[in-house]
Parts: sequence; structure tokens; C-alpha cells
Amino acid sequence: MEYNFAHAILEGRSFEELQPTEVLDRSSALLRGWMRGDHSMERPKLYDHYALLLVALIEQLSRLERRLDHLEHGGAGQGER
Repeated sequence: MEYNFAHAILEGRSFEELQPTEVLDRSSALLRGWMRGDHSMERPKLYDHYALLLVALIEQLSRLERRLDHLEHGGAGQGER
């Protein structure tokens, strides 16, 4: 199956209707599926190095959010270094 990246994420909604976490989750799933060869993307295509960078950024953001949540909820001084 071939996907249009933005249309697959938005599903007919406007960007303002989506939470950032939904955009990140859907982006990550689409990019991972594309890199595994599960599906293709319509042109303009995302190239391998762009997809790798985007997935890395998405994963890093998730790690930072978990760290921040830990620090905000009583884990100060016990967080990752």
C-alpha cells in the first residue's frame, strides 16, 4: 500500500485538531513501516536519511518526556544522567 504521509496522519482532520503526541505516534509508525518495507510513500518521498533522522528525533523526544515526567513527579535526583 502507498501512503501520503500527511493525509495518513491527518485522516481528513485539520492539523489543529490533533494532539502533538498523536502526530508523533502516527509519524513514527508510518516511518518505521516505510523503512521496514511494509508500505511505500507517495511522492514527494521521504529518503532513508531523513526517515532515520525523524525517527531518532521522535525517540529522543519520547525519552526526554519520560525523564521530565519522572523529575516532575518526585524523582528529582534519581533521574537518568
